Amino acid sequence: MSKAAEPNQRVIEVHNLARVEGEGALYLRMQGRDVAEVKFSIFEPPRFFEAFLRGRDCREVPDITARICGICPVAYQMSSCHAMEMAFGIKIEKTIRDLRRLLYCGEWIESHVLHMFLLHLPDFLNYESAISMASEHRDLVAGALQLKKAGNEIVRILGGREVHPINACIGGFHRVPTRSELEPVAEMLAGCRDFLVQALRFLATLKYPDLEMNYDFIALRHPEEVALNEGYLTTSRGLEFAITQFSDQIEEIHQRHSNAL
Repeated sequence: MSKAAEPNQRVIEVHNLARVEGEGALYLRMQGRDVAEVKFSIFEPPRFFEAFLRGRDCREVPDITARICGICPVAYQMSSCHAMEMAFGIKIEKTIRDLRRLLYCGEWIESHVLHMFLLHLPDFLNYESAISMASEHRDLVAGALQLKKAGNEIVRILGGREVHPINACIGGFHRVPTRSELEPVAEMLAGCRDFLVQALRFLATLKYPDLEMNYDFIALRHPEEVALNEGYLTTSRGLEFAITQFSDQIEEIHQRHSNAL
């Protein structure tokens, strides 16, 4: 919604952003052709997971934290497992580590495909939704859904179910899948390979805004592999520190216009 403000000033408000994995709103104030003020609000109410985990049995924590998000539950579940294992001095074996990485990859596949093809791409191609985009790009949407299905299947087999997985636990898994259960997933992924190569070539042709912001990005980094479960924290300005030093290096600040930290 756009509304008039002071002369030569315009305010744009989007009360419900439809292209994000979650709930958000946008306030934009323009002064002529310049952006004078931007506020991005997460209006989902806080749920106080840190508070109601206190006093619970440590074995309950992975299942509870998986409920934080229905799209990226593995991130929260694995973080809680790592925290408990670090506290108890538990070292996991290579097989468990590999299976956890596979579980995480399954989440990355389904979550990233949702974002790239179903939420983000319609805006680039000027469609109101992925459904309307499918009218002219049917193979692209169908291939994306098949790839997302493969990611969901990985999470289901390793996590116990597609949403809010329950199979990961401190030290490993409650149940490790058999080879016969995993082989169909390998076939699904192999079947998606050609689509993925073509899709990446198509995505590379999109025109992205030439915009650089003075943000300090932070990410997990591993010297030998794509960081999923292990590594150290690094920022775009070159700061590096251990995960255990997060609270010493990072200050979380609450904004009045948003429930997100």
